[in-house]
Amino acid sequence: QVQLVESGGGLVQPGGSLLLSCAASGSISSIYSMGWYRQAPGKQRVLVAQFGSGGSTGYADSVKGRFTISRDNAKNTVYLQMNSLKPEDTAVYYCNARSVATGRASTYWGQGTQVTVSS
Repeated sequence: QVQLVESGGGLVQPGGSLLLSCAASGSISSIYSMGWYRQAPGKQRVLVAQFGSGGSTGYADSVKGRFTISRDNAKNTVYLQMNSLKPEDTAVYYCNARSVATGRASTYWGQGTQVTVSS
């Protein structure tokens, strides 16, 4: 089992910045991928940024050049630095982890953190 706890959401003006954090605990060694998704009202949950196997990173086209995913392995924490925020970035942001243990694949989600970009 893996537990994910997010923090760092809030209200910010357009053009502002926020840093989201996701702390993982539990079966850390089984995790092979971690990332961030977001879900706006009335829309599907979509990938924002992620670390893949081998440490490669990927970003949604809508956030490239503005968002940066990073991690601190010592703290088992993944971050999402969000700069130049736009109203369309408003959503609930979810941390995601995928793991494999004893041949069984699992997907875990955090509780979500609200990000609102508005003047």
